[in-house]
Order: sequence, then structure tokens, then C-alpha cells
Amino acid sequence: MSLRRRPRSCRAAPGSGDPAYWRLKALTTFRELGVVPEIADALEAEGIVEAFPIQELALPIALGGHDIIGQARTGTGKTLAFGAALLQRIEHGGREPRALVVAPTRELALQVTDDLLVAGGKLGTRVLSVYGGRAYEPQIDALREGVDVVVGTPGRLLDLVKQKHLDLSKVGVLVLDEADRMLDLGFLPDIERIIERVPAKRQTMMFSATMPGEIVALSRRYLTRPTNVRAESHTESEATPQVVQHVFQAHQMDKPEMVARLLQAEGRGLTMIFCQTKRACDRVAADLAKRGFDAAAVHGDLGQSQRERALRAFRNGKIGVLVATDVAARGLDVDDVTHVVNYECPDSADTYVHRIGRTGRAGKKGVAVTFVDWSDLTRWKLINGTLDLPFAAPEETYSTSPHFFESLGIPAGTTGTLPTELRGGRAGLDAEELEDIGETGKVRTHGRDRERERERERPRPRRRKRNRARTRAGKPVEAAAAEAETAAHKAGAPADDNVVDAVATERKRSRSRRRTRAGKPAAQASGAAEAESQTA
Repeated sequence: MSLRRRPRSCRAAPGSGDPAYWRLKALTTFRELGVVPEIADALEAEGIVEAFPIQELALPIALGGHDIIGQARTGTGKTLAFGAALLQRIEHGGREPRALVVAPTRELALQVTDDLLVAGGKLGTRVLSVYGGRAYEPQIDALREGVDVVVGTPGRLLDLVKQKHLDLSKVGVLVLDEADRMLDLGFLPDIERIIERVPAKRQTMMFSATMPGEIVALSRRYLTRPTNVRAESHTESEATPQVVQHVFQAHQMDKPEMVARLLQAEGRGLTMIFCQTKRACDRVAADLAKRGFDAAAVHGDLGQSQRERALRAFRNGKIGVLVATDVAARGLDVDDVTHVVNYECPDSADTYVHRIGRTGRAGKKGVAVTFVDWSDLTRWKLINGTLDLPFAAPEETYSTSPHFFESLGIPAGTTGTLPTELRGGRAGLDAEELEDIGETGKVRTHGRDRERERERERPRPRRRKRNRARTRAGKPVEAAAAEAETAAHKAGAPADDNVVDAVATERKRSRSRRRTRAGKPAAQASGAAEAESQTA
């Protein structure tokens, strides 16, 4: 079918951020946008039929091979906006990758890989995710066997390129996902090095929730006549509109009690709690576990296998609460997240948008709660003004405040400890297997290594002390030397110098040395001297 031609700058209609707008509007399917039946069938098998605004705007342009700068709120389907076009345009079955997707975090790389595997399942697309924290060998083996699409983080991608395991000379489609996040993490120089290794004749797509000036400059340098696509109007707030937001001025010592009561609100499902530091994540997760909640922490100090296990357990519903730093604010796409809690005030407006974007995904409703301490009021006012939110002066709130219970739907009389009859509803983190991924830079404690550690820890029997005597020819050294000297005298021959030296040495060692004075023992000499003095 013929695709509609759009202007170089595309924008969705005003009000398109409201899910009600799209219920009134005739929805467009992926088939109508020109997606091949193999991809459309694979998406329909997962219940994905109608396209979201960013997909409807970007897919016709991407399928035409044009460069794109796409901007849309987190959770609105940016992955399939470039993924469906990428899978349809590349050649399959070669050894070198034909498409490259660069992501800022490991979690986002895994999420993009899963989405591409689903969409390209009937095409037989080979998708490989490469990122730090995992062993090099499986990734190198997969590259040798041949892949169609590589999804990775900048550091590991450059490592594999420098080691000549990854060949980017045949990449025809380059995607920079969450470009603003890569800027925040300091990956911009690495991105430029990667782009320089990709052929100049290519299609480049850049997608992000926000577009800082540095990202705009990057797009002008490396994109060819890009089409700007934005699935929202200027009059809409950048914060996710389908998320009900609450902001409370809370005391640091009262926050654990407030969170525990919030987690017992009516309709509360999977919940994410964001903290600023790794130590705070561990402290909050441990406190919630003591109160009876199934919670786990995710942050940079954990090994990659531990992070992936916690994320899998959260996606599978084995735990109900995930406490994380901003490492999980990108790339974690779980449809059933109902509540997001900013345990501490975020450091910027962009961070706030990405955090609360973990709920209210795919047009669903969600609840975002932010706790602002007294020391964070100035920073929060800047965030509030940037996003044009109505929370310039958050109300002072405590765990016992009536408006806190009423606004969040917390039943009256709820305490900060989960009742015993409500515990154990989920399998828990231990029910998820800890995968051995051959982590780099970590001490492996699995399999044989664990057995070796146990062997080292086992008590060993004490060894008996042995009195070792020096021997020569099976006899003590002194006896052997004496026999040799005797034999030499009988034969009339001079004794061997070595034997004589050995005999002298042994005699010297065995002789008890006595103190002498004037050729006499010291005791006799002193007695004689005393007698002489008396006689005189």
C-alpha cells in the first residue's frame, strides 16, 4: 500500500498524550503502516495490533530509509518505532551485523533485545546483546557464528571492536536509543568513536525522551537531513499525563513508615522505589523485608547476575517491590507497575520524568509519589517549574496524616508492618535462580569455585613434629665422618679434607665450651687467685 507523505517536521495532534484521545480516533495498525506480514503476525501474537502515536509517525519515514530524530515520553513504544523498520530493512543470514543499536544501560539493552526477538521471530532474526558484566567468550562465539542485529552498551561495543571480534563495516542501520541518558552518563565520546567505525552510507535513527543541546549538535553532525518526530504538542507537560502524581514534604526519619503504609494501598501492584544512593537502596530494601514485604534492591554495586535475577523476579511477579537507583530508570518495561515512589527527591526534571515513566506505560494508569525533604525544597521548586507542575509548595505530611491516607487510598488503621496473614503471597527473590554468567571483574562463587572455597574452609588435622637428624650414607653425619677418619688412618693415607672439616665441625658443635682463665677453668683460676691474695 502507498504510505502517506508527511512533512519534514511531524507532530501529533494536540491532546494526543491523553489515552481518551486515541480511543476516539480511529487507530492505525502496523499492517496499515506498511509493516511486512511476518513482523505484524509476530506482534499480533503478543497482542500488539494498533500503533502508538510515535510509531504511527515514525514508521512510514523509517521504512523509507530516512534519518529520524524521534522524541516521545518514556513508555510510549519508541522501541518498536525503530525496531519494526530496522528488522524489515536489513538483510538476514550474513555473518557481520547489518544493524547496530546503542543503549546507555545494560537493562535497556536487554529490553530492546527482547522486543526485537519478539518482532523478528518469524523472520529468524539473530539478535545479540553485548554489555559489560558478562563474560566475553559467549558474546565472541555468537559473533563468530554470525548475527543480524547487535544491541549493546558503548563500552563493551568498543572493546569488541578493538579486539577485532566485532566488525561494523556492513552496518546499514544505526540506532541511538535514549541518547540523552548516554549524554548524562558521559558516553558521548564513545558514541562518536562508534559512529566513526560505521559506514557513512547508512540510515541513522535517534530516539530519546528529551533533546538537550548536545544531542541536537550530535544529530546535526552525524545525521543526514533528519526528520524530527515528536508525538506530543508544546502545550502538554513533559511529565507522563496518565500518571496521577502526589508530592509530599516528608521527614527523613518518617519515610520508612510512610512507604510501608503506602505499599498497603488499595489496588497497589508492582511497585518501584527510587533512591539516590546505593546504600539507601540496601537500607530501604532491608527495612521493607523486616516489615514483611517481598522487596529486592538493584544498583551498581551488585553483580550483573544479581541485578538480572532481581529484575527477572520483579517482571515475573515473584517480588512486589523493587528498590533501585537510576540505573533501572531506563529500560525496565513492566506493564503491571502501578506505583512509583521517589523516596528521595530526584536531581533533575529529566530524572523525574524517567522515574515516573516506569508506571502508566502503554496507555495504562499509574500513581507516582514523591517525598521531598526540607533540604530539597529548592531543588524541587526548580523541577516543578521546569515541568509546570502544580506542586510548588508540597504539603507537610507524616505517616499519620489523614490526607496521606485519603489521597493514596490507604485503609484506615493501616500500620507500618504487613499483617502476618498477608505475607507470603509471592514466591520471593530466592525462588528466582541466580544465573552463572561468568561475570567480569567479580569473584565467581558458583560450581567448582564454591567447592574450592568449602575445601579451604574445612579444618585440617595437625601435623606431628619430626626430629630430623642429618645423615650421610644412611648414618648420622658425626658417625660417618669418624669412620672415614679411622679408615684413612689405618690405610696410612691422609684423610680427605672434606671429611676432616666435617669431623671438626661436628666436634665443635658437640663440644661443651667452658670458660677458662690462664689455661685453667674460670672457677679454679678465681679460687687460686683468692688463695694467693690471702697468703700475701
